[in-house]
Amino acid sequence: MAASHSDPRIPAADRCVARYLLDRLAAATPDKTFCVFEDGTEWSYARTRAEVIRTAIGLQALGVRQGEHVLSWLPNGADALRVFLGANYMGAVYVPINTAYKGRLLEHVVARSDARVIVAHAALAPRLASVGLAGLETMVAVGGALPAIDGLSALPGTALQPDGGSLAPLERPIEPWDTQSIIFTSGTTGPSKAVLSSYCHAFSNFGPDTWTFIAPEDRYLISLPLFHLGGATIAYGMLCQHASITLVEYFKTQAFWDTVRRTGVTSVFMLGVMASFLEKEPPRPDDRDHPLRTVGMVPLVNDVDAFMERFGVEVYSIYNMTELCCPVMTTVPMTVPGSAGRARPGCELRIVDANDCEVPTGAVGEIVVRADVPWAINHGYYREPEATARAWRNGWFHTGDAGRVDEDGNLYFVDRLKDTIRRRGENISSLEVETEVAAHPAVREAAVVPVPSELGEDEVMAVIALQPGHELEPAALLAFLEPRLAHFMIPRYVRIVDALPKTPTEKIEKHRLRAEGITAESWDREAAGVHVRRERLGRQA
Repeated sequence: MAASHSDPRIPAADRCVARYLLDRLAAATPDKTFCVFEDGTEWSYARTRAEVIRTAIGLQALGVRQGEHVLSWLPNGADALRVFLGANYMGAVYVPINTAYKGRLLEHVVARSDARVIVAHAALAPRLASVGLAGLETMVAVGGALPAIDGLSALPGTALQPDGGSLAPLERPIEPWDTQSIIFTSGTTGPSKAVLSSYCHAFSNFGPDTWTFIAPEDRYLISLPLFHLGGATIAYGMLCQHASITLVEYFKTQAFWDTVRRTGVTSVFMLGVMASFLEKEPPRPDDRDHPLRTVGMVPLVNDVDAFMERFGVEVYSIYNMTELCCPVMTTVPMTVPGSAGRARPGCELRIVDANDCEVPTGAVGEIVVRADVPWAINHGYYREPEATARAWRNGWFHTGDAGRVDEDGNLYFVDRLKDTIRRRGENISSLEVETEVAAHPAVREAAVVPVPSELGEDEVMAVIALQPGHELEPAALLAFLEPRLAHFMIPRYVRIVDALPKTPTEKIEKHRLRAEGITAESWDREAAGVHVRRERLGRQA
């Protein structure tokens, strides 16, 4: 067991450290279900612990030692879960890779990881042949034929499921402040950064002291990948909650409600686009016939009340990122729609200018955060001391997000600082414009980005993908937006595409849209003679 500590703010090791947590819960409730997989297979807490120990023995046999980094390049499933918790059980650091990565992005992550061992799906492994391997020595390939990669010793997946053997003792106790995982940021605005996350950080994100509306009887649907905060860290949080999970490979609109009903899901986290997909499905008589009771949603759909009424669920929202610990949350049910909530107990936030001076209430600035609990937020970017120092300057973590707070302390997310649009002296939130564009019945999803203006500063471009079988004239979209948006926010350019470019975590890659800029098929309202005018207020007598 980890050494005791005198700080009551830090959770005990058997509440937050995988090894001691699994030992305690498997002993207390061996037959309770922890995970239901897509094929219906169930792992009890006792079986989960047995699978995890077996994997840890296999990793040790490959020479992995406590504190080393283990790369996991796997889709959601039993293998990904056992590698995640198996690495942690033996005190190693779980380092998952985005399954879409290839080429330079893959090479960047492999080099930054400092790992010697990678567990990869056999279908992904051939991508390693075309990139630098840095310090990688051994690959365990699961889910298919064993590929040959020059410079790597390749082993089949059975290497992580040995028959017999025993786990070597720990070199030292695993502590709550030890690094549990290195999760790479999405890379939507630049090269992915490697976020150092402790056990205490994972516990603080989604554990029982934070998500107080989750009970041990709950079952959480994990449809985001285990290389994402919303996959790995929520799954780990449910372990800390002594609850259970349903683990599926990815979100599927058509299968969602069947999965919820079949596996007894009571809670789920959705990126806003997922909720929008459900919202735009035709209403059904059984829309409320399911066990789901709470839905986390970021960002919120346009009409949250209608979503809650239709599906009979309570919606909450949060402000969070890979580096943070769910510092801002709404109440359940939500009382201030449109807000991300208020700072939860133990966390503080400020809105500051470029010099870290707090701005007036209601003004827009950068969101900075800190927590009362040591190690509750990330402890840096691995091998990026300069980026770490910039992010943590003056004792606050700088999020790179723009926001504002009202007089009651409610936080309103405005945009990524890099995504804010400046048009003719006006600051425009791309998120606010996207919300209104996506409200059009024909629009499946939308992204709003700045493009260069011949007058200096920016013009607004909306890039949209349509619902199947729908058509939409750009001029008709602008007519829809005019009563909903300030005149200066209405897009000048509209570009219709089959699908928006995304990361596998369903985040829109706006940097690609910005780089593409005004394309040949982009519709320009000024060239089309469509004018949007400022509403003139008549003089008062």
